Amino acid sequence: MSRIGKHPVAVPSGVDLQLTGKDVTVKGAKGVLSMKFVDDVSVEREGDLVWVKPANDSIRARQMWGMQRTLLSNLVEGVTTGFIKKLEIVGVGYRAAVKGKVLNLALGYSHDINFDIPEGIEIKCPTATTIEVSGANKQRVGQVAAEIRSYRKPEPYKGKGVKYADEFIFRKEGKKK
Repeated sequence: MSRIGKHPVAVPSGVDLQLTGKDVTVKGAKGVLSMKFVDDVSVEREGDLVWVKPANDSIRARQMWGMQRTLLSNLVEGVTTGFIKKLEIVGVGYRAAVKGKVLNLALGYSHDINFDIPEGIEIKCPTATTIEVSGANKQRVGQVAAEIRSYRKPEPYKGKGVKYADEFIFRKEGKKK
C-alpha cells in the first residue's frame, strides 16, 4: 500500500483546479500547469481535497498510485509557491551573469557560454558565483539546473565547477611525491 498515495492533495484558496476525466488543469498565481493521469488510477475531488486511488488491483496501478498523487501535489505547489534550485560556481575567474534572456557563463573555457533561458523559467544571479533557477514546473526547473551544471561539473580534487548549493563534493587527495 502506498504511504504517499493514501494522503489527499489539498487545494488552497486562490488555486483553480479543473478535473475533466483523466486531465487536470491547475491555475494559480505563478501560472497554469496541466497533466494527464494514467488509466490505472482514479481521481476524485471532495471540496478542497483531491484523492488519487488505484483503479484496480494490478501491480501497475499500485506502482502509479503514489507517483500520480505526487505529480498532482507538485502542480498545486508549483502554481502557489514555485520551485527554486540554487547553484554555486567555484573556481578562480568563474562567474555568471544574466543579460536579458541569456545566461552568460565564464567557466574557464576559451570562450563564454551563452545559455538561452527557456520560457517559463526565471534565472537570477544575486552574486557573480551564485545562480537561482526558479519556475512553476518542478521538472523543467530541475532540467535547466542540470543543463547549467553539465557545462562544468565539479571535479573531486579542488572542487572547481558548477555545483548545487546543497551538494557535497567528495574530495580526493592529490598525488604525492
